[in-house]
Amino acid sequence: MKRRKERIDRGIKARSEDIFALSSYREMFYLLVPRAIPVVGLLGVAPFLSPYWKEVFISTAVYALLAISWDLLISAGLVSLGQSLFYGIGSYVAGALNYYWGWSPLFTIPVATLVGGVLCTVMLLPVLRLRGIYFAMVTLVLPLMLMRLVEATRILGGTEGLTGLTPFPNPVTSFYIIQIALLIALFGFRRIIDSDYGLVIRGINDNDRSVMSAGINIYWYKTQILFLGASVGSFAGAFGTHVDMFAGMPGFALDYSLLPVASAVVGGMGTFAGPMIGAFILVPLSEVLRALGALRIVFYGLFLVVFIVALPEGIFPYMQRKYHQFERWVEIE
Repeated sequence: MKRRKERIDRGIKARSEDIFALSSYREMFYLLVPRAIPVVGLLGVAPFLSPYWKEVFISTAVYALLAISWDLLISAGLVSLGQSLFYGIGSYVAGALNYYWGWSPLFTIPVATLVGGVLCTVMLLPVLRLRGIYFAMVTLVLPLMLMRLVEATRILGGTEGLTGLTPFPNPVTSFYIIQIALLIALFGFRRIIDSDYGLVIRGINDNDRSVMSAGINIYWYKTQILFLGASVGSFAGAFGTHVDMFAGMPGFALDYSLLPVASAVVGGMGTFAGPMIGAFILVPLSEVLRALGALRIVFYGLFLVVFIVALPEGIFPYMQRKYHQFERWVEIE
């Protein structure tokens, strides 16, 4: 007799998907726990971390923001390899406002978020009709072009960059600012994608021609998603500028483009929580392996390969499935 594995939704999952979830504390707790874990995990660990690991978690949250913004672009079919473009533009805008005009981080970060989002959207607007690898190639080339432009013209400090920028009052302040921003982006984007607006966005990703045939201007929707993703990336750059007290060409480094993509692949694309989990695995792992010197890249790459082969769907979809479903073996004739 042959057997196969069967997946079945838990009864509590079916009961908690409508208004009747409010009639039971058990079902409300079932819904609340997955949402409470990131809040408690991000905001409650600060007292238990050493100064060094606080800095690591701040850097991790920056990469997590870039990964979430990348995931938002993917939800509209925009394959981006240029998260460093968003980070670098936000970094330079905040750095210039602080260096030349003496603006406080209280003003430079919000302004750089909006201005960076607008600038990145305007730069990518002419190529918004490109799809797949062609759009990705443009987003990959643009930050490299801007890096060489700064180097050749020596604007905004040239290769030396802008130094001596205003820092945050203390590490605890910067820690909670970036963690709260990460939670807002996570829950905000999930709310957007689960709405009717998000249904259109997912439809564009699945079959843009069908959405166009319904009389919907898909390029206007893509522009909006591009602005949202670019604004989040610019916020990460502006924040990182004041943490490092420096704005320069390293803001366009490929690390800010490749690591968010790797985080999304490891954590699970299209989930927002997945890229965040991936970033909180890969960035601390990189720090742990730093003691291995040159072998660090070997073990890091080996970990990525094993993880992608073992869990091609990503960590978060796997965890989500285990939470909502159980498996059993059934006999087949």
